[in-house]
Amino acid sequence: MVVSARLAVEDLAFGYGERTVGAGVGFAVAAGEVLCLLGPNGGGKTTLFKTILGLLPPRGGRIRVDGEDVGGWNPRRRALAFGYVPQAGAGQFPFSVSEMVLMGRTAHRGPFAAPSAADHAAAGAALERLGIPHLAGRDWLRISGGERQLALIARALAQAPRVLVLDEPTASLDFGNQLRVLEQVRRLADEGGLAVVFSTHHPEQAFAVADRVALLHDGRLARFGPPVEVITPEMMREVYGAEVDVLPVGDTGMRVCVPRGLHPRG
Repeated sequence: MVVSARLAVEDLAFGYGERTVGAGVGFAVAAGEVLCLLGPNGGGKTTLFKTILGLLPPRGGRIRVDGEDVGGWNPRRRALAFGYVPQAGAGQFPFSVSEMVLMGRTAHRGPFAAPSAADHAAAGAALERLGIPHLAGRDWLRISGGERQLALIARALAQAPRVLVLDEPTASLDFGNQLRVLEQVRRLADEGGLAVVFSTHHPEQAFAVADRVALLHDGRLARFGPPVEVITPEMMREVYGAEVDVLPVGDTGMRVCVPRGLHPRG
């Protein structure tokens, strides 16, 4: 467990409808840290995220932010604590990028209040922080997937949250945009003091930016700890049923998972 956790998940049970998806899950993330959530499809990652965010009620255990149980919090208070970044989608309405980011300020004002000067300033600062102020006036429907993902992160930052949750933030992005998003994820923890949790299907991303990894399997925490201790050939075999070697990349500290049995074709 992380000392002085900003986000603490304690013996959590979660599910939906009549189904319990997971139980006994516990981990913690401090301010300035990045946690990577790994696990196979159907293992409970999305349901766990929805429970942490308050979209589903927990079936047991607790979720704490800065030591306070969030169980009794109303939606507005949750929105002030948690920023959420879904997988990028085109959406249906032709908002500008600045209008999309400004939506992150909703929790800071009344339901019928117009955005204030402070709201506009916060949205502009979020765009600057992500390095995309040039997109402010662009049509949300006419920017690339990587640009949309950065704009969604800016929208979450405009909320001024303490915990940032990202659901597969690099899904469907090309290699260059994956790197750009991951760089921002790490920078937001280092420079912004956020506790960051993101999910991915790429173990290498955990080595690149995460301080710790939570490996979820069949709704239970198979392993929690630093990437080098969690992402091992033995755990990849147990959780994914895949035979891989986990190899260092020079002296960079990075590691990659290389499947056994596949041979380069030259």
